[in-house]
Amino acid sequence: MKATGLKRRVLLQGGSIALMLGVHQIARGASILAVRVWPAADYTRVTIESDARLNSQQLVVGSPPRLAVDIEGIDLNTELRDLVGKIKPGDPFINGLRIGQNAPKVVRIVFDLKQTVRPQVFSLAPVAAYKHRLVLDLYPEQAIDPMEALIAERLRDAPKNGSSTSAPSNGPAVASAPPAAPSPGPAPVRPAMPPVDPLGDLMAQQAMRPGPSTPAPALPPGGMPLPMPPAPPPVVAAAPPARPVTPPGPPPRATASRTDRIIIVALDPGHGGEDPGAIGPNGTREKDIVLQVAHRLRDRINAASVNGSPMRAFLTRDADFFVPLGVRVQKARRVQADLFVSIHADAFTTPAARGASVFALSQSGASSSAARWLANKENDADKVGGVNVGTHEAQVQRALLDMSTTAQINDSLKLGGAMLGEIKGIGARLHKAQVEQAGFAVLKAPDIPSVLVETAFISNPEEEANLRRADYQENLADALMRGIQRYFAQNPPLARSRQL
Repeated sequence: MKATGLKRRVLLQGGSIALMLGVHQIARGASILAVRVWPAADYTRVTIESDARLNSQQLVVGSPPRLAVDIEGIDLNTELRDLVGKIKPGDPFINGLRIGQNAPKVVRIVFDLKQTVRPQVFSLAPVAAYKHRLVLDLYPEQAIDPMEALIAERLRDAPKNGSSTSAPSNGPAVASAPPAAPSPGPAPVRPAMPPVDPLGDLMAQQAMRPGPSTPAPALPPGGMPLPMPPAPPPVVAAAPPARPVTPPGPPPRATASRTDRIIIVALDPGHGGEDPGAIGPNGTREKDIVLQVAHRLRDRINAASVNGSPMRAFLTRDADFFVPLGVRVQKARRVQADLFVSIHADAFTTPAARGASVFALSQSGASSSAARWLANKENDADKVGGVNVGTHEAQVQRALLDMSTTAQINDSLKLGGAMLGEIKGIGARLHKAQVEQAGFAVLKAPDIPSVLVETAFISNPEEEANLRRADYQENLADALMRGIQRYFAQNPPLARSRQL
């Protein structure tokens, strides 16, 4: 009987200890595993990764602008203290931060801001290599307009180039198409209204804004002002009796009140920020390689023209930050892109897979099981990169991505075929000899021919080494540029009047 009572006492004590440990465990809360900061002009993201879900409260304070975030159930540790050193001077939104144990089990982070922000704070469940994540996205109060950014870049470059079709002397031969033959006379001006031209309309609005007679010396962090045109020459009071007829000259260059027809190619470097994409056996990250290739291709596009009309590249991301799939499509549509080229580097479960591929959209199922597998993998990028599903973008995505047309897919197949032939021409191995099709979310712009280029298998050691080489990236950018030029040679872009 004594033995039985002793056992019962031990069990009760053990249960009490277990209960106490459980309470202590709850009180201890989560452990912070890592902190990361992704600054970009679009927005800055701060990620706090932990082994359990974090609860937080935030408060925006103005004059000077600050954001206070209280994270509950944690203690200040080394990983959180490291957040201070991760803020860079060039961050467009964060000037600095302070962090401390505000109360027992409550850590407060105060962000000193460079401008007023619209914060989004949300949690992400574990996915891929990540545990729980608390995400703080700091957006500008006035969102950056991709169209306005493209105009500002175009106007900044126009005076440097001297004319809209000039090309730098150090560019590769493929960078510029031959100049158009001079026409016998100026093209007639139609009295009818031109087609809808968002780029021209916005430039007209910019030109009508009041401002100083000289350009502003610098751009403010949250704005995108446009340089003013040079002052016109003085006007003589009395009109001359007669004016000689001047022979037509080259087309005028772009100004704040007039622009030429610009052929816009949207380049979409895949992944970015929290989403590294595929990772090669030697640690090469897909997001870094595709951004480098996109920059090289951008330089070629910006130095080229189509039948005398200058080309301009627009990047859906030009730095290491994450852009949701639907936003990539929205950006391309906002600038009224003529083409959309998404750049990736493939990966597979075995290192034997190799070769480049080009994909277009399919509305009726994938062209192969491999294409379906890849599309599903790429479409999961939002889960890894981190999307706030509470915002309206999710509904906008679903509405947008069901509108693709047969004509868009047919044009995409033509563009993909031209690119595939040029990639083969540089000696690169092709994974498939024809353009494949699948339901890639990023290719669903209803009015833009769109392709996704898998440049190589980064999971293959040999192809990973090639992708890291500058000369291979240059050859790859040359091939993609030639493919774009081949497509436009056979499918001239629609005429759009941009004379304002």
